[in-house]
Amino acid sequence: MTVRRIVTPWASAALVLTALLAASCAGDKDNNSSPGASSPSATPHGYVEGAQEAAEQQSRLLLNDPGSGDSGVLDLVTGTVHRTAQVTGAVRLGTDGRFGYLHTSRGTHVLDSGAWMVDHGDHIHYYGAAVRDVGELPVDSRAQVRSDVAVTAVTDGGGRTVLYDRRQLEKGRIESSRTLPGTTYTGAVVPYEEHLLAFADEGGTPRLVVLDREGERVASPNVECEEPRGDAVTRRGVILGCARGALLVRAQGGAFTAEEIPYGRDVPAKERATAFRHRPGGDTLTAPAGDDAVWVLDVAERTWTRVETGPVVAANTAGEGSPLLVLETDGSLHGYDVATGERTARTKPLLTGGKRAGTGGSAPVIEVDRSRAYVNDPEGKKVFEIDYNDGLRIARSFDLDVKPVLMAGTGR
Repeated sequence: MTVRRIVTPWASAALVLTALLAASCAGDKDNNSSPGASSPSATPHGYVEGAQEAAEQQSRLLLNDPGSGDSGVLDLVTGTVHRTAQVTGAVRLGTDGRFGYLHTSRGTHVLDSGAWMVDHGDHIHYYGAAVRDVGELPVDSRAQVRSDVAVTAVTDGGGRTVLYDRRQLEKGRIESSRTLPGTTYTGAVVPYEEHLLAFADEGGTPRLVVLDREGERVASPNVECEEPRGDAVTRRGVILGCARGALLVRAQGGAFTAEEIPYGRDVPAKERATAFRHRPGGDTLTAPAGDDAVWVLDVAERTWTRVETGPVVAANTAGEGSPLLVLETDGSLHGYDVATGERTARTKPLLTGGKRAGTGGSAPVIEVDRSRAYVNDPEGKKVFEIDYNDGLRIARSFDLDVKPVLMAGTGR
């Protein structure tokens, strides 16, 4: 295992900004606790124009049927479905925690779920707003979209990356874009800590580069990543999948660091982790390990564990001692103890018609939050809510008028 350190001049400024934000949060709390400390016209701490702040997370599920184009947002607090514009021919549905991205051959449709959270470290703000269709991004179905609070990076199939002003998306507009200059990039460009992480494709093995928001390189660590595929942002940093394992990239102590987390053995290409799933905010990631097993990556411990499960449709976990959840081709959800590899629980078949592995991005998925998991049954027009801490008990089921072939969670 090797560690690379890259010192960049922005670090001290970023630390100062973080301190100011934290002080602002604390200061607002102190002011609000003192009678007469603020005027009636003062902006409350956490205020977001057009949104309502809530005491609990406002979880919602984005749903789409590529065949009919029917789309909607299932509000998991009220149980109601908000219908949205029809989008036919979607091959994938991605999300950044608030916006959904329906990828079609004609472009990528952007849908605002109206639910999101802002994590300030010591406390979290939860928001709810109206569901609305934002518009189309002019990219092909291979596009990869990654966001932070300021920018949305859209990388097309040829490695060209365009940055969009996320604040405009929040206002329901797609504008203020700019194309990153210079080389093309392999895989997704990931916004992180006011910078961009990318793999430069310059004729050899892709190398990690750190860019500023104008696309200029501020660091080029000597870190290679053969066949980069898959990425995930965690509280401990960004995980980037590679042929030999993963890289953990962090910004700390005035530097970016890139640490290798190798598999520790040779892994055939078809059994590598190439698409990560995890609970938002969690540090335990999952990915299929071929057809009959699942990788579990513990970011805190820097370890990979391969769990032999049987034929896999989807996998996920809440981490922190929770079971590994695996939807298998028998149509049932299975729970596994990651440490022992033993199966600990199993539901009745949830998928109508049994085996529903799907193709590409159309396979059923498992969405996980802090207490529940959600599984979509496209043929049965249902979504199941599972209490994974109670033997995979089915807590609720939602009967839908939208066939939920594609599903993604927001508000977490």
